[in-house]
Amino acid sequence: MRQRKIMSVLGGLTLAAGLLLSAPAAHADEAPVTPPAEFGTDWHDPVTAAPPISVPGTRTCEVTLAETQFRDFTPYKGGYAPPEECGPGDWNKVVLRLEGKVKGRQYDRLGYLTVGGVEVLRTSTPEPSPDGITWSVEKDVTRYRDTFSRPQPVEMLIGNVVDGTYTGVIDVRVTLTFHTAHGKVKPAAGTPDRVLPLTGGSLTTPRNTERILAEMYATGSGGGCEEFWYLTVPDAAPYSCKAADGPYREVQISVDGKLAGIAAPFPHVWTGGWSNPFLWYVTPAPRAFDVQPVVYDLTPFAALLNDGRAHRVEVSVAGVPAGQSGWSVPTNVLLWQDEGRAVVTGGLDRHEVGELRNSAVYTAGSPDRLETSGGHTLTVAGHLNTSHGRVSTTVTRTVDHRSTHRWGAEENPDALSAWWTDDETVTVGRTATRTHRSYTMDGEISIDAGNRLRTVLTVGDRASASVVRDGKRLSWSRLDDTYTGDAAFTLGVPRDQRHAVGTSTERYRRYGSDGCYDHVLKTVQGTLVEDLRRC
Repeated sequence: MRQRKIMSVLGGLTLAAGLLLSAPAAHADEAPVTPPAEFGTDWHDPVTAAPPISVPGTRTCEVTLAETQFRDFTPYKGGYAPPEECGPGDWNKVVLRLEGKVKGRQYDRLGYLTVGGVEVLRTSTPEPSPDGITWSVEKDVTRYRDTFSRPQPVEMLIGNVVDGTYTGVIDVRVTLTFHTAHGKVKPAAGTPDRVLPLTGGSLTTPRNTERILAEMYATGSGGGCEEFWYLTVPDAAPYSCKAADGPYREVQISVDGKLAGIAAPFPHVWTGGWSNPFLWYVTPAPRAFDVQPVVYDLTPFAALLNDGRAHRVEVSVAGVPAGQSGWSVPTNVLLWQDEGRAVVTGGLDRHEVGELRNSAVYTAGSPDRLETSGGHTLTVAGHLNTSHGRVSTTVTRTVDHRSTHRWGAEENPDALSAWWTDDETVTVGRTATRTHRSYTMDGEISIDAGNRLRTVLTVGDRASASVVRDGKRLSWSRLDDTYTGDAAFTLGVPRDQRHAVGTSTERYRRYGSDGCYDHVLKTVQGTLVEDLRRC
């Protein structure tokens, strides 16, 4: 994408990553909103079509995790203690909420929040209007119940630069709201007994562990080419972002040097991405404010890890050029223990690694063209001798990537059509959970004779899942979160002379055996013109 050349006009992107956003909007029964002819100095506060977090309506307790301003790269450090009014662990749901405000000029910034070393939030910020914006993000963090059950240190950072040009100070407040269990509302079921941060590549598990998940908040970020990893080209191709093996990336985890999990990374686009912040001022791309972790089921390795010794557990991103920085992969390990056994034994029964396929073929022409295809398969199986019998777990995962990248002279125009799939089946005894994930990106940047930069882009985040036992489907779900935007502005002029225009649409659909949710948002020149809920 002419990222370095075009982005240098804007000053370049910095860091990013994120959560769920909410903001008030015009509803169908209200008077139509007339958008301005072009962007002004203010626009609607950021909002996404994602669903709100459901809560039980029981008594709540709120704890403030952080309340601070970020002007540089100094982390906030504080402390956390469980709410005395809501007993530790006696919770049906725990919801994290970040409220932020910023005004002036600022780029999107990467944010993280850890409690006891466990990363509970990875988020990025929206870019502000001159008049200022406020926003809020929410995340269900009930799975970190173990972390929240005792006092912990808190650390938060949204790295920022404030000077005579970049004036936006990021002001945030982060809280936890504990929704209690009472009467028919029971404590959250199925949460892990322990949550451990993976530090130093070493892991020691309790000896009676019977289930292990690892979650990795994997993002390519930092303003360099790995922020736009899906656009990199082999050295022979004339393009500004290089990677010897092209754009194929795969997020991996290993146990004692043995490949234990593979995944396709999500192609995040931050709020200044694709050289055009006017695409994202109101509606961000999927996951831009909700960086969801890649999850690996490591249960087949539980017997090996249960020997009471420290084991080497390492994470990496295949395809990144040697010595190249730009990826962040903080990882938590979630553990479930067998209350009926002091030690759970077993074995690793099967480990099959397919050949990693990666082909990036460059064809010179007008436009230049790069065709990429790649993929990988992994099957791992193991058994455990638990207090409730012998339990066998098999994990099969297949990832695939295809893309076509086209660019003209001086990387103008610059276009990408890409898709990724990540298919996983986890079989435990007679029950199989099948998940199909697919991510898509289709867009183009161009600059016309009048020095108008235009970006047209569609980003899709889709998934389907089903649970089958003895051939009978027990549950199923479908997700489709699609963003489409088209924005243009004049380069090389003061902000008030850019004559920026832009439209965006996000439709978030989720349906299945638990019901349905369907929400559409449309914006024109920073004005929310449609907020439609169909379910």
